Amino acid sequence: MRNHFICRFISSVSLKIRACTPGCGYLSLFLIFLKIGAFTLGGGYAMFPLIQREIVDKRQWIDRREFLDLLAIAQSAPGIIAVNIAIFVGYKLKGVKGSLVTTLGTVLPSFVAILLIALFFQEFKDNTYIQRIFMGIRPVTVALIAAPVLQMGRAACEKKILWLIPLVVAAAIWLGGVSPVGIVLAAGLSGWVGGRIKERRK
Repeated sequence: MRNHFICRFISSVSLKIRACTPGCGYLSLFLIFLKIGAFTLGGGYAMFPLIQREIVDKRQWIDRREFLDLLAIAQSAPGIIAVNIAIFVGYKLKGVKGSLVTTLGTVLPSFVAILLIALFFQEFKDNTYIQRIFMGIRPVTVALIAAPVLQMGRAACEKKILWLIPLVVAAAIWLGGVSPVGIVLAAGLSGWVGGRIKERRK
């Protein structure tokens, strides 16, 4: 039921976007996501500002509000968040083939890098210089994750009072031991109820 709703949502906006995205070819999508996948450190969250800059700000293939909606779906769906957002953006722009192209571009650099590391890691893991490199990378990855989270918060929380929601949710997870799954379901239900109420008032 949930997957059917997600597919219907993505399909409905995808049809509108395809008619107004000149220059959005499969090769362009592949190269954009290949570059994003190759130069992103810190996991999927660090990809968000790069995808936003390339797809939303620079080329304007998707507007900011729609991009936030896609992020919300990518975070709620099971699986790797970087792959999820690549699939949804690709599907929104070019359908199923677009999702395959963006996914391939996203995972290919990581696949090659991990393969090379797996082949040669045993030879270099005790090297002093390699250990120092990893020590320098660790704190940087924290900043790379924190920066897009703050950017997403600024875009999603247009009113100051809305900042209470992520703060309360974070406290509930860290201090109260509340399951993130329950929070996602509750947020989706509250959003659906709020939308129904607004429709009835109109």
